[in-house]
Amino acid sequence: MADRTGSPPLPGAVLFACNFNRIRSPMAEALLRRDFGDRIYVDSCGVRLDARAEDLGPVDPFVEAVMAEVGCDLSSHRAKTFEELNADSFDLVISLTPQAQHRAVEMTRGRAVTIEYWPTYDPTGTDGSREAQLATYRQVRDDLAAHITRRFAPS
Repeated sequence: MADRTGSPPLPGAVLFACNFNRIRSPMAEALLRRDFGDRIYVDSCGVRLDARAEDLGPVDPFVEAVMAEVGCDLSSHRAKTFEELNADSFDLVISLTPQAQHRAVEMTRGRAVTIEYWPTYDPTGTDGSREAQLATYRQVRDDLAAHITRRFAPS
């Protein structure tokens, strides 16, 4: 049911999901938490953990840098998988990759959970200078922020 502005009501709990929970889903989680964290519980996860995470850290360093630019500190982020979460805890699961979409559908089968798919570019394949790579990560961040605003902000 929509509110008086015509916007759908805010969900109580949102889960963002991607492949490794190191780039896209932590970005989306931090952005939604920054803007709506006082009204929505937000978490993120991956389909699986990156085997290199112990060496690389729980969040991609470029993600930490571009998120710090918009006031989001990801230093305490811990990568998680779907298996560590309870599907019944979320009203809305937003998948950012095809693999996460498939896993979200499996996880929520038979449950009253809304699933949305927001295909999101993987910035890790960007070649070039550090600045070129940061620009790509910023674009992903900004695209996610715009999608979050469209989806959750009142009209």
